[in-house]
Amino acid sequence: MSGTPQGLGLEKCSDKKDTLYKSVEIEIRSGEPAVLLSYEWFTSYAAKQLGITIGKCWAPPKAHHNRLTLLKSIHIYKKHRVQYEIRTYFRHMTYERLTESTLKTFLEYIQRNVPEGVAVKVTKKSVVNLPPSLNDSVRRLSLQ
Repeated sequence: MSGTPQGLGLEKCSDKKDTLYKSVEIEIRSGEPAVLLSYEWFTSYAAKQLGITIGKCWAPPKAHHNRLTLLKSIHIYKKHRVQYEIRTYFRHMTYERLTESTLKTFLEYIQRNVPEGVAVKVTKKSVVNLPPSLNDSVRRLSLQ
């Protein structure tokens, strides 16, 4: 009798096909531009180690300013005001030609290591097959 159970395997075999992604855009935003630059370097390095094709990495030239003007006293003296400003910096990174399994591994790794005060937004563009009705009409047009 063996010490390992027969029903347990190390890998699960599935017949499901791996989804292909044409590109994945990651937008990161924070109040600190140096933190964003460091995190962009980290994600690009992680992508290189996983063999992911790195597309365009860019940042808008200016930060988004959100200003809030309030009265110093809540009751009177409208001429005495104070103004608060919140600056939000953005960076965009594009990664191209990924499989679903690679993307899951990559996203889990970079999301576990997000610095404090950084928000991450992921946009995926997947590759899908044409519907059969369109596929037949395209074949007929190409044969003519």
